[in-house]
Amino acid sequence: MIDLVPGKVSLADWRRIYRGETARLADGYQAGVAASAATIARIVAKGEPVYGVNTGFGKLASVRIEADDLATLQRNIVLSHAAGVGDPMPADVVRLMLALKMASLARGASGVQPATLALLEALLAHDILPLVPAQGSVGASGDLAPLSHMAAAMLGVGEVFARGVRMPADKALAAAGLAPLTLGPKEGLALLNGTQFSTAYALAGLFEAEALFTAALATGALSTEAAKGSDTPFDPRIHALRGHAGQIETAATLRALMAGSAIRASHAEGDERVQDPYCLRCQPQVMGAVLDLLRQAAATLGIEANSVSDNPLVFAEDDSVLSGGNFHAEPVAFAADMLALALCEIGSLAERRVAMLVDPALSGLPAFLTPKPGLNSGFMIPQVTAAALVSENKQRAYPASVDSIPTSANQEDHVSMAAHGARRLLAMADNLRGVLAIEWLAATQGCDFHAPMTSSGVLEALRGTLRAKVPTLGEDRYFHPDIAAASALIADGSVTKLVVAAGISAPVLA
Repeated sequence: MIDLVPGKVSLADWRRIYRGETARLADGYQAGVAASAATIARIVAKGEPVYGVNTGFGKLASVRIEADDLATLQRNIVLSHAAGVGDPMPADVVRLMLALKMASLARGASGVQPATLALLEALLAHDILPLVPAQGSVGASGDLAPLSHMAAAMLGVGEVFARGVRMPADKALAAAGLAPLTLGPKEGLALLNGTQFSTAYALAGLFEAEALFTAALATGALSTEAAKGSDTPFDPRIHALRGHAGQIETAATLRALMAGSAIRASHAEGDERVQDPYCLRCQPQVMGAVLDLLRQAAATLGIEANSVSDNPLVFAEDDSVLSGGNFHAEPVAFAADMLALALCEIGSLAERRVAMLVDPALSGLPAFLTPKPGLNSGFMIPQVTAAALVSENKQRAYPASVDSIPTSANQEDHVSMAAHGARRLLAMADNLRGVLAIEWLAATQGCDFHAPMTSSGVLEALRGTLRAKVPTLGEDRYFHPDIAAASALIADGSVTKLVVAAGISAPVLA
């Protein structure tokens, strides 16, 4: 169980929630929430028009709503805005979105009741996850449609996944002994406004990229061994002269991964190649730049995850309610674009290493890594698959943040497209995982040709982990299960754990 201190939650804790742990609010937030709710109550009693409390929304902000209709107003905004389409959000991202919304509301600037936060906590505790269609947000005025589906489930409307079982929301709440929420003034708007949908997807993309980055360093080092490449380009003196932190750390990790390799020692003197291809030689420069980019995105998302991003905001100290634009998700859109570039480039470099390994003119290995080329095709088509996955990611990597489309009768005339930019990241990560699985298979096959010489301890452990599931490729066989097995090992963290256990990874997050 993770205790969330609103405004002070670490990226490591958000990662733990994404990976399946549940969360609750740490004590200490209650006074601020109560003061914020009391401010809204006083405003309603005065009868003065305040946006989001007793007016219409968006282009309809000039329409005054009478006191008797305030509860209906908040319910209506939730139901009318629950207009998403597409496949349901993945459960792990929904869990993260709920926790983000809960922590944001608990900062005491949104005017919600304590009961609203208690219900969010209960949903997480009982594993009741709203069914949220993943398409429909443009990332400004908040993630309105998806967050409305979340809020609707709290009202007992729509559907949820209760411990993985899809059912009507009202039945799931009743089965857990929970009462549907009755919205007070401003509460519907507070729930559906904000960037938590986009931020949850962007954080999921960051956490997947973090694990895949480490895996790519390991498969890249193994490919260097398979091709009898040099570790000279990883010499620290080279990288110190340039000065980029990510490049320096990445070079150190690659050196450590290859340290003690008998394969490397066998050609340390008199290498036939004066210089290796860029896909080997420039790994520190490319992957180091990726590491710096991932850290920049992580810094932005760490701030956003702890922010208050609904509108208007309540300041209890002077009973003011101020309209602004914290719902505009431009920071998230930029971070998502950076993550998309990083995922794309990791895969692009890895695919070039696969292409190098299957080409005997470049690798010095048998054609397509098969002992009997011609009769067998070996790794010919896995390389094509890797190329196809990389090209898909290139198409997906176009910056989402440069797009905008006016909405709400031009009241909301510039939007961030953060939702789309963040949502594509998981598909890109899946593609990258496939590329790295193919590289792992190819590099391990390449090293098999160097037997009885061995690589470093950690790279031999990497080879052994794969070989426990996938035997050496002799004669051609049905290839798909090999890729699926390697991909599953990457997905369950086997590669990352080996590298981290050796104490030689370049961490994205502290």
